Amino acid sequence: MKKVNHLDYAEQIIRSIPKGILLTTRAEKVNSMVIGWGTYGVEWGKPIFAVYVREGRFTREQLDAHPEFTVNIPLSGSRLDRHIFDVCGMHSGRDLDKVAEAGLTLVEGDAVDVPGILQAPLTLECRVVFRQKQDLDKIDPKFMSSYPQDVPGTAPLGNRDAHIAYYGEIIGAYLAE
Repeated sequence: MKKVNHLDYAEQIIRSIPKGILLTTRAEKVNSMVIGWGTYGVEWGKPIFAVYVREGRFTREQLDAHPEFTVNIPLSGSRLDRHIFDVCGMHSGRDLDKVAEAGLTLVEGDAVDVPGILQAPLTLECRVVFRQKQDLDKIDPKFMSSYPQDVPGTAPLGNRDAHIAYYGEIIGAYLAE
């Protein structure tokens, strides 16, 4: 592990989010999911990475049980390996050991009890400092197609569940080696 200043990677972090990065949690077990939404910035004078997790997700259960996470980002503008993207983006950690199935290599961190992922080596270590469920009635209607009402909350990809915003203070950053 090589400690880094996350600000040196700010542009890369922001450009990587919509391509798909990993959100990793540890409670029952280590679990990674692909996210394409995230907010990187400053709140309360602290560096924050906010992740948005649907209510019915295993990741939400993990975050509620152990409010720490890592954000794992491929380097140099590359994308996640297709197999990792498919396993971590299309399956639930309730039903599958995604770490084993995707062949992820865990790298124990420094500031939180959640590992980084060698295959997405730029790692932000975050501790949840705020969480809030989104109020669907206050979302612009043009975005509501992301919440299909006829799909159960446990379904992968889009479903009817609102997202919960988890604001994680970035308390460490490193390159997994």
